[in-house]
Amino acid sequence: MSTRILEHPSLEEIRLEAVLHALADPARLEVVRFLAEVGRGVACSEIDLAVSKSTGTHHYRVLREAGVITQVYRGTAKLNSLRRADLDVLFPGLIDSVIAAAGRERSRQHAT
Repeated sequence: MSTRILEHPSLEEIRLEAVLHALADPARLEVVRFLAEVGRGVACSEIDLAVSKSTGTHHYRVLREAGVITQVYRGTAKLNSLRRADLDVLFPGLIDSVIAAAGRERSRQHAT
């Protein structure tokens, strides 16, 4: 049985501009918000994104390549986890601030 391993940037390879780019998309921001909330690895199917499967795959790849999430195969499923500890070391408070701002934005949009 072969194990599929996905490439992830090392801590030293994670760049702020890549992380900010990854967080700039609403679907990717929703993935990060969900992962931060549950605090554990989850399969892609557990996160309800309003996009096609191929578009969802793209969003997960962008997050992984930016160093925002890790993905590991468990059987045929990919488990996704937020790299919170790594991101907090590199960019203290960034994830919490972005998630809080996204929540305020969502509330503001629903109020109009």
